[in-house]
Amino acid sequence: MSVTPERQNELLLLMLSQLQGIGPARTNAIISHFGASPSLLDADANAFEQVPGIGETLAREIASSLGNISWRRQAHEAADDQIERAGKLGASIVTILDPSYPALLREIYDPPPLLFVRGNPSALSNPSLAVVGTRRASPYGKQATEFFCRNLVNCGYTILSGLAYGIDMAAHRTAVDAGGTTIAVLGCGIDIIYTDPAGRLWPRILEHGSIVSEEWIGREPMAGNFPRRNRLISGLTLGTIVVESDVKGGSMITASCAIEQNREVFAIPGSIFSRASRGTNLLIQRCQAKPVLSAEDVIAELLPSNQASNSPLQEMLPFHSGLSNEQSRIVKALENGPLHIDLIAQNTGLTIETLLVHLFELEMKRAIEQEPGQLFRTRVIQKR
Repeated sequence: MSVTPERQNELLLLMLSQLQGIGPARTNAIISHFGASPSLLDADANAFEQVPGIGETLAREIASSLGNISWRRQAHEAADDQIERAGKLGASIVTILDPSYPALLREIYDPPPLLFVRGNPSALSNPSLAVVGTRRASPYGKQATEFFCRNLVNCGYTILSGLAYGIDMAAHRTAVDAGGTTIAVLGCGIDIIYTDPAGRLWPRILEHGSIVSEEWIGREPMAGNFPRRNRLISGLTLGTIVVESDVKGGSMITASCAIEQNREVFAIPGSIFSRASRGTNLLIQRCQAKPVLSAEDVIAELLPSNQASNSPLQEMLPFHSGLSNEQSRIVKALENGPLHIDLIAQNTGLTIETLLVHLFELEMKRAIEQEPGQLFRTRVIQKR
């Protein structure tokens, strides 16, 4: 039976990932230097030394391992086993050589060469936002998570988090309850859902999105896996919202990763007396995160008013949803610029009394803004 190019790429990258001292950045450098050809497995030390980031010592070790018949056989068998286990789970292996590999993730310094995905792999390319926070969420934190996630889902965003207890679980649950898409990024194999062993949530996540990891199937959760996982959470998304966090923790690492990846970071302010808000408040104080009070604040920051209309980011951002027919008519009337309230009434056919009610509601939804002189205009949330 002939091996498809996709299967060949999977085998090659799975074998390379078993080399000692070779992380994602070096694996990608090897593929970039040699191309995705199995012949690279027969390259000598001098050839590997030409790869950026691989010195003389590591080049010799790589060539030695690849030149060992026993190592090659065991590495090939382990790669075959991963592919077989993925098949039994109904999972996909998405490689960095695949055109469907998430474009945003491809932009980071060290994108994973392989992703193991249960559910819908195309969900990884949706316009998405990460929502992360402490495992010891307060009632305020859970309420804020639900408020933001519900509104973001209604605006067409996918919610991404780490399936940990607390804020993460609240984010996933709210997304599926609202009929939206959500993605759980794990720091272990996609077959090990240790935070939800009874399956109360993760099967619903698969129905409404996907579960993803760069860790091999069967790999147990280890402390060292989670910083790698956190860079995926931020790397897959347009921005990261930190709901509650102390000054140390996984959420702060995710925020740091987002900053390094030049992605937006948002923080929900909390009480100065709350330990769970010390980290979020610190991010705001240091100007490392933008304070946000609503989903609309987040969306507006992703597309500033001075951004060009043909920006690729603009095409990824959803438009207002969840508006009544009357509210949609008002927003449409304001598409070409600010209007006086009398002209809005004339263009929409609504009475001033009815219009005032809807204008107030639209301001609360941050869909429109009022200017001096009873003029109203739409906020900067553009159509796709």
